[in-house]
Amino acid sequence: MTYYKLAEAESRFADLIWDNAPIHSPKLAQLATDVMKWKKSTTYTVLKKLCDKGLFRNEYALVTAVMTRDEYYAGQSVKYVDDTYGGSLPQFITSFVSNRKLIDKQADDIQRLIDEYREGEKRDD
Repeated sequence: MTYYKLAEAESRFADLIWDNAPIHSPKLAQLATDVMKWKKSTTYTVLKKLCDKGLFRNEYALVTAVMTRDEYYAGQSVKYVDDTYGGSLPQFITSFVSNRKLIDKQADDIQRLIDEYREGEKRDD
């Protein structure tokens, strides 16, 4: 999984694109002006950076997502666990729940995810 580090403004702009894609780049520039108070040149500069990073594509003035928002944030989560907990998911979960109790539904949902993603288990997909 590839990790992309985005500045805060890039992240907000990426969310704007994901919320509206596919979108024609002139309309995106107007939207960025309205929502983010950016100049047209700023929009195209940041859009090019995000395209160069592989998140979006701008072809024939149509901006589309190469990576979904969920894929992006999944990569962010993996990177965080790797950097902060040495890649240990159990350590992360322990830290996350150490000062709170899980309600039954949360515990059941986590157990379902563990069962679903357990390595070596045969799944009925």
